[in-house]
Amino acid sequence: MTDQRPISLNVETILSALISFDTTSSRSNLPIIEWIEAYLTSHEVPFVRYPGGDEGKWNLHAIIGPQTAGGIAFAGHVDCVPVEGQDWSSDPFVLREENGRLYGRGAADMKGYVACMLAAIPDFKAMELPKPVHLLFTCDEEITCDGARHLIADIQRADRLPELCVVGEPTMMSPVIAHKGRFAVRVRLVGKPGHSSLPEGGRNALHAMGRAIALCADEADRFALAGRRVDGFTPPYTTMQVGLASGGSILNIIPEHAQFDVEWRNVPGDEGVKEFRKLQNALAPLDEELRKNNPEGGISYFQLVDLPPLALSVDHLLTEITCQITGRNSPGMVSYGTEAGIYQRGGMDSIVCGPGDIAQAHRPDEFIAREQLEFCEKALRDFARRVSGTA
Repeated sequence: MTDQRPISLNVETILSALISFDTTSSRSNLPIIEWIEAYLTSHEVPFVRYPGGDEGKWNLHAIIGPQTAGGIAFAGHVDCVPVEGQDWSSDPFVLREENGRLYGRGAADMKGYVACMLAAIPDFKAMELPKPVHLLFTCDEEITCDGARHLIADIQRADRLPELCVVGEPTMMSPVIAHKGRFAVRVRLVGKPGHSSLPEGGRNALHAMGRAIALCADEADRFALAGRRVDGFTPPYTTMQVGLASGGSILNIIPEHAQFDVEWRNVPGDEGVKEFRKLQNALAPLDEELRKNNPEGGISYFQLVDLPPLALSVDHLLTEITCQITGRNSPGMVSYGTEAGIYQRGGMDSIVCGPGDIAQAHRPDEFIAREQLEFCEKALRDFARRVSGTA
């Protein structure tokens, strides 16, 4: 007979279990999702598993209290970045404690917060909440954030949309009310091959790419010199860069293929898709040149990332509550992106506030301080009491 008693684990034990799953974004996250489901089932917490968009990828939505929309959500992703090529002092998938620090891949980004969400469940259940507490677990945040995009659509269809959301990316438990967006595109250029001694017989894709990259560099300079300014960000304007480029085969053949990846980190008020369309218009003459007497030639685009910016009012109730609970006098802004922008556009007013230091994210020997987990555990319980009116 299966033991149906609740899995009663403290936050550190839960974190150890979560760390043990290699949830690198290139892998299926089903094993960790099934572990979380077993934990939720043992505590009699209803949940729904939703497809995350790619094969083997899943999201979870659990509700404690009334099975309705409204209330507050705590949101965390369960995927992590790779460890290959990093110099770790110990096995990155075995939690190690040293001097109050807990080491392991994802400890700060952001399995520490997920562990706090799960550890708080018994206390949430004991509150007899008049408004629901939602727990959101997502996939693929580290590559596309499409997991959150799929989950918010599924929750909307189920009519279970929370009113407020706390995304627990590592901020040292400081409230963050705004972050930049990220929009990234792969630009593919197709020319016409030929011998390098007869350049008029071909269309050089690498030359076209060089001109395209120069246009991107000019636009990046324009943002820095004359772009929209939003005080609080570093830097306070939208940034743009080409980060990857490739093409050609050997030197004496006119290169037929080339491609590069370009990204924007856009401040609120600048839309990534709008900036992308401006780039398409600027590259239209190059596209036309590549197509001359070359039916297969031209420029095509493949969208890699569309992460909207976050902008929550400093006067919003969620901002006020978060500052009070964390003891911070004022909220901040960050230049990296999170799922909070997706949730906000999906109808949940969202803030970013979680344990650990973003400086630890993606690094070898990633760690989170035990005191940060303790701070976060208390904060989650305070959020539930304040929003549900049980305080």
